[in-house]
Order: sequence, then structure tokens, then C-alpha cells
Amino acid sequence: MQNNIYIYIAIMVIVTTLIRVIPLTLIRKEITNRTLRSFLYYIPYVTLAVMTFPAILDATGSPISAWAALIVAIAAAWMGKSLFFVSSAACIVVFLLELVLC
Repeated sequence: MQNNIYIYIAIMVIVTTLIRVIPLTLIRKEITNRTLRSFLYYIPYVTLAVMTFPAILDATGSPISAWAALIVAIAAAWMGKSLFFVSSAACIVVFLLELVLC
């Protein structure tokens, strides 16, 4: 069983290295395709959203307060409020709803 762990780790190292090295070695000139450039530009934002969205819904004691805070945060961000305001408003909504629901 112990030997399998080292094999798994070695495979993960190889795959991770290949994913990072192959694009650097194969693509040497500037990317001019607008679609590909747009796709590459939005990858970090999509990755961040995919990682944080489930955590937002599981971070509170009840799904109701999580959804309410998410809606308030989206509305505040849509109105152009600062990140501090958005996060503070979401925290206050969760706090108040958790007081009422529990």
C-alpha cells in the first residue's frame, strides 16, 4: 500500500509538470487569436468562482442565510460598492439571519 502512494505522487508531479511545461515550450510567439486570448484571460476568474461558490453556500449554519448573503453581495457588487462593503453586508446578513433562524 505504501508503494502505491509514491506512484500516485510521482504521477501527479509528472502530470502537473507537463501541464505547465508543454505550453511554454510549444507556444513561443504571441497569441493573436482573439477567442483564445479571451479564453485565457478569463480562466483565473472562472477558476476562482468555481472554487469559492460552493464554499459560500456551505460556510453558514443554514442554506437560507447563505443564499440571502450571496444575493445581497451580488446586488451590492452590481451597484459598484467596494469589496469591504460587499463582504461586510454579506456578513451582517448572515449574522442577522442566523440570530433569527436559531
